[in-house]
Amino acid sequence: MENLELIPQRIYDAVLTFGPKLIGAIIVLIIGLWIIKVVQKTLRKGFEKREMDASLRGFLNSLIGMLLKAMLWISVIGMMGVEMTSFIAILGAAGLAVGMALAGTLQNFAGGAMILIFKPFKAGDFIEAQGHAGVVREIQIFNTILKTGDNKTIIIPNAGLSTNSMINYSTEPRRRVDLIFGIGYGDDVDKAKEVLLKLINSEPRILKDPAPFIAVSELADSSVNLVVRVWAESANYWGIYFDLTENVYKTFEKEGLNIPYPQMDVHIQK
Repeated sequence: MENLELIPQRIYDAVLTFGPKLIGAIIVLIIGLWIIKVVQKTLRKGFEKREMDASLRGFLNSLIGMLLKAMLWISVIGMMGVEMTSFIAILGAAGLAVGMALAGTLQNFAGGAMILIFKPFKAGDFIEAQGHAGVVREIQIFNTILKTGDNKTIIIPNAGLSTNSMINYSTEPRRRVDLIFGIGYGDDVDKAKEVLLKLINSEPRILKDPAPFIAVSELADSSVNLVVRVWAESANYWGIYFDLTENVYKTFEKEGLNIPYPQMDVHIQK
């Protein structure tokens, strides 16, 4: 009976002891959530002003919000008198174990964030990296997806893309088309240059500035090689490359210029 009589008193003491802490924790929680909401809204506007990638804006905003909320809840639990030292130690150990287990995934995650922030390439660019070349279809947080010219899909982890060398063919609006054409020894080099220049001038996709360049580049085993360098809009690169190669082959034959191929003369002595 004596214990039953003490229950109301104990409840009263508990309310006096934990009531103010609970009320304070609830107030801090409400105010903290409101502040976090304001911070996220401010960050969202800042990201939009900087014209940051839409997928990166959402990702960073969510990540920052989760971190702030985790810190807020830890603070609120601590205000209620819960010992947080052991709890934080357990969380730290668990985080370390998860981090070690997902090391590769975290590297891809970090690489994706770096790509989205610094933008070495964007969707629609033609790039060459990690032994693959194609048009960037999508940049995800862990992988980048390429579409090749023969309609294959290539998925490349972002860790390698963010730390290794990469060629972006779409960065500059113009590209130089380099071609090498061989003529036979004894053929007229000046005539070959005239024919090449005439074909270049008849191609409207080739830019006049910078001016085309034609010169003898090598005296090879079976041919005299002439290098041709012309400039074009990046979108016209391959069209000029293939069309000019075909036109040179057809025109050289008409003009009596030989396009040699490797051959060997065998002399038999008795």
